Amino acid sequence: MSVIDLFSGCGGLSLGFRQANFDVIRAVEFDPGIANTYIANHPETDMIVDDIRNIDNTGVFQEGDAEVIIGGPPCQGFSMAGARIRGGFIDDPRNYLFRHYFNVVRTVRPTVFVMENVKGITTMQGGRIFEEILRTFSDPELLGGRPYHLHHRLVKAALFGIPQKRERMILIGTTRKDIDFDALWSETEQDIRREYPHYFDTVTVRDAIGNLGATTDDGRVVNPAPQTQYQRYLACGNEFLTNHTQTRHSTIATDRMHRVANGENFTVLEETIRSVHSGSYGRLSWDEQAPTITTRFDTPAGGRFIHPVEDRTLSPREAARIQSFPDDFVFCGTKTSICKQIGNAVPPKISYFLARLVDKILHQEETEDEPGVRQ
Repeated sequence: MSVIDLFSGCGGLSLGFRQANFDVIRAVEFDPGIANTYIANHPETDMIVDDIRNIDNTGVFQEGDAEVIIGGPPCQGFSMAGARIRGGFIDDPRNYLFRHYFNVVRTVRPTVFVMENVKGITTMQGGRIFEEILRTFSDPELLGGRPYHLHHRLVKAALFGIPQKRERMILIGTTRKDIDFDALWSETEQDIRREYPHYFDTVTVRDAIGNLGATTDDGRVVNPAPQTQYQRYLACGNEFLTNHTQTRHSTIATDRMHRVANGENFTVLEETIRSVHSGSYGRLSWDEQAPTITTRFDTPAGGRFIHPVEDRTLSPREAARIQSFPDDFVFCGTKTSICKQIGNAVPPKISYFLARLVDKILHQEETEDEPGVRQ
């Protein structure tokens, strides 16, 4: 079962599909530094480092190239869309990333596509943006008389045994209209529970990073023995782990962090902190879940990202654990790039669930397409 990953980033979505035995044949990523991380962890995938506009306009993809397309086109253009949406949405240059994602889907004609985006996409412009996205993928005229049948769901990371309060909108399109989406979702959950009884357990910050010791200058540390079910799930057999480095904070920032207790933030400092984040200078609590890991988890003013007991922000390895990346996943590039890779990624535990769900959709379609076979 072949997959194309558009807007792949470092490969959080791809990883879950690979773990579910899909063949991710191609990935597209614009940023060469981020693409290097993808290549390091997915060497069997053909990585195309290019602007998706070039990919779309040069005929790289053909009909039948893959059974599944996955990816999350950035939504900056959606939020800037004007009041006049219908008829102009696809052609609005600010929505070019979505348009090219749609064009690749229209060209390849996968049996299933998965589109991931921010929770707020459903409320942009009073919900009209999301309605237009749904209309676009289900419009027979835009799709040569072969529209997709759409299902969407708000996914909460904490319900998938991930120690953070991340929420994302998942849109799945299929070529059949008679898919019982809710039933397949429940069956997928039941199947995973049978294979991994602790998969959906509630996980805390301590469960995720409690066994990681002191950081090092090069990020290389001895692989610690897993102490929790979550750590065992992410564990690898490598002698060393990587990316366990800490940001060098100023004396002022370190002093501020020292004065913040578990669950507190900048409001206890009695200083004027210039930050747009309400959780600025927030310290994590061992026995709670983290907020959404963002691209600024290395910055005290960027949100609630201070280590539960140390006067520093999370290391990349700790943030990756909270995102559910396995311990043998290596992040390459500059500190800024690595933070971007981790913060923008789809948590692999969610993508694995989605892959298992897509597998059920594909097999149901194959079975129903066979003459004389009934479910």
